[in-house]
Amino acid sequence: MDEAGRGPLAGPLVAAVVILPRETVLTEVDDSKKLSGSKRRRLFPLIIEESKYCSTGIVESSEIDMVGMAEAVRLSFTRAAGALGIPVDLFLIDGLPVRNLNIPAEFIVKGDSKSLSIAAASIIAKVTRDDIMIKADGKYPGYGFASNKGYGTRDHIEAIRKFGPSPIHRMSFAPMKNDMQLRLRFE
Repeated sequence: MDEAGRGPLAGPLVAAVVILPRETVLTEVDDSKKLSGSKRRRLFPLIIEESKYCSTGIVESSEIDMVGMAEAVRLSFTRAAGALGIPVDLFLIDGLPVRNLNIPAEFIVKGDSKSLSIAAASIIAKVTRDDIMIKADGKYPGYGFASNKGYGTRDHIEAIRKFGPSPIHRMSFAPMKNDMQLRLRFE
């Protein structure tokens, strides 16, 4: 299991679970951050095809604002695990332990470099989130979501200042949180 989208100023947090058969060989699968967008997109359907089970858990930006990132991460993992629809003995999860996670889990720092299934989950989470942001670009033009995926690029921050935040911006994140004029334009 892995997640994508902790740091952006806009859009959801997406966690993914991928359960692969033991004999699976996907030589190009690696940590999604080490792969180009085109390679991730090419690998996405291969991972889906090879997996025994695959699911995602999504936490919207408004939920992130309400509960905070630590709880949003827990929720995304719980939702992804629940969406599998099968009992699992142990989830291998990339990163540091998540408090109050009510699923059996082992946390592995840099797990996406050590486990094929975690690396595959990182790709599924990233491509799923990227697709959500590409769709958001059509709904909320001017922010560059198709290219910046909600991350705080200079052009994205300039667009927030020009247009105000969109409904998918995380109001608990800077610059929205720290700029009263931006908050008032949104509320």
